[in-house]
Amino acid sequence: MSDQEGVKEFRYIVRIAGTDLPGELPIVYALSKIKGIGYKTANAICRKLGIDPRTRLGTIDEAMSSEIEKYVVDLTQLKLPSWMYNRRKDIETGRDLHLIGADLIFAARNDIERMIRTKSWKGIRHALGLKVRGQRTVTTGRLGVTVGVRKKRS
Repeated sequence: MSDQEGVKEFRYIVRIAGTDLPGELPIVYALSKIKGIGYKTANAICRKLGIDPRTRLGTIDEAMSSEIEKYVVDLTQLKLPSWMYNRRKDIETGRDLHLIGADLIFAARNDIERMIRTKSWKGIRHALGLKVRGQRTVTTGRLGVTVGVRKKRS
């Protein structure tokens, strides 16, 4: 038996859910680099799988990383509370979903297009390129060349 067989190999880049993650980071922070997975969701995944969230991602073996990927791709398998999902009561399927990566971007784009088609208030605001969530537009959100505010002459 050589000296190298007992030593685990450290992986500097780990690919999970189609995203290259840095192996130097703790698992919680590395998983939060995936679009759609935040710190709390990553922490919940680690707790459910019984992994210490502070361990470096590069130290875990291939089997454990594939186990993590299985639950990251389909978070509903972990039986987390529904408020942790980013797509509750999906308008097309009616189920609680948690989307990540390109699926999340695609779903958000479809939601905006649906609002524009139905001519809802938010859809109209999106179509006009204005603020959607009730922010002020008198002083902020201006586009184009910066022009100073002219004061009245006294």
